[in-house]
Amino acid sequence: MADIFERLVKNYGPLGQHRERAHGYFAFPKLEGEISSRMKFRGKDVVVWSLNNYLGLANHPEVRKADTEGAQNFGLAYPMGARMMSGNSNNHEQLERELAAFVQKEDAALLNFGYQGMVSIVDVLLSRHDVAVYDSESHACIIDGLRMHAGHRFVFKHNDLEDFEKQMQRATALVEKQKTGGILVITEGVFGMAGDQGKLKEICALKEKYQFRLLVDDAHGFGTLGATGAGAGEAQGVQDQIDLYFSTFAKSMASIGAFVAGDRAIIDYVRYNIRSQIFAKSLPMPIVIGNLKRLEMLRSMPELRQKLWDNALKLQAGLKARGFDIGKTDTMVTPVYMKGGVEEATAMAMDLRENYGIFASIVVYPVIPKGHIIYRLIPTATHTDADIEATLNAFSETKAKLDAGAYKVEAIPDMADAR
Repeated sequence: MADIFERLVKNYGPLGQHRERAHGYFAFPKLEGEISSRMKFRGKDVVVWSLNNYLGLANHPEVRKADTEGAQNFGLAYPMGARMMSGNSNNHEQLERELAAFVQKEDAALLNFGYQGMVSIVDVLLSRHDVAVYDSESHACIIDGLRMHAGHRFVFKHNDLEDFEKQMQRATALVEKQKTGGILVITEGVFGMAGDQGKLKEICALKEKYQFRLLVDDAHGFGTLGATGAGAGEAQGVQDQIDLYFSTFAKSMASIGAFVAGDRAIIDYVRYNIRSQIFAKSLPMPIVIGNLKRLEMLRSMPELRQKLWDNALKLQAGLKARGFDIGKTDTMVTPVYMKGGVEEATAMAMDLRENYGIFASIVVYPVIPKGHIIYRLIPTATHTDADIEATLNAFSETKAKLDAGAYKVEAIPDMADAR
């Protein structure tokens, strides 16, 4: 009989295999200081492009005041228990009502976490007779939710409407053959790696041709897109055609938790059947009160969203003017695509951090194919023109080194001393 632990420590997985060399630097790095566009990394000042603090609310004085007062008045324990049993409050219900109104839906249900929330929503909606059709670049929370689904699932090529219809035809044929079950289409408002919006308008138009319900994960679009900040559906003019709208508080609201919104009848079903909330303690009151303040600021301070977009467009225009490939992004998420091996990418990222003071997240093999490098830059309302200019200059200089072969090394440097 095999020892489970022995098997695990023999293979730490594609990311874990680099843990001893990368821990504390590329994996589990520690950014210190006030959350902003400039923080400290290993004692050095760096311009940070890795935080989803889109509207700069993380350390806004009004937010800090609300968080502090919530903690002083209630502590982190209140309310005790799950919402269904003893953990409900007027503030929880008020936040749900205000969220529903903000995203133009009848009702909303709070969720403790974004990742866990989406996994649970997929689980609560689908029976073994139902069929899921989803975008190939869906976030891991969607994929993991679908892994729990006992029925069929069909994946369509990213934002490819022709392939979407092909998979819808397969799903429709299967449901008709089974004579039971329905179809749930799942996609994202904004794809967090590439920064492109999901084809919500085009998918909604196909509701006349196929029978399905649409679930949209708009984690990056909530608070950043649309005339009022209601998200990608509002931006594309189809918010009313999204059957279930999901988002997290971890990005534009710089907080903890999530919500799902839709017609009152289906939200009530979710509320009474979603196991991750029925059997988990409700969101602590200070978080709820803090989220009410954040939502108020999303509604009343459009200048925060405008500043985010000013910075994003300046950064993206600057990168393109310098010849960088930023793909098809049409949101603030800014990927920068390059060619190079893992060792080169590692050396380049270290050069950016140590010598140029630029902290940016990097994606390499095995997450993406060998020979490719992606930097994902996250503009926020707190970035300045000086931050942007310093970053553009740093990327130009380090890209010239990359192309000249200056970063070719034999192995990933040992980062053990960074712990």
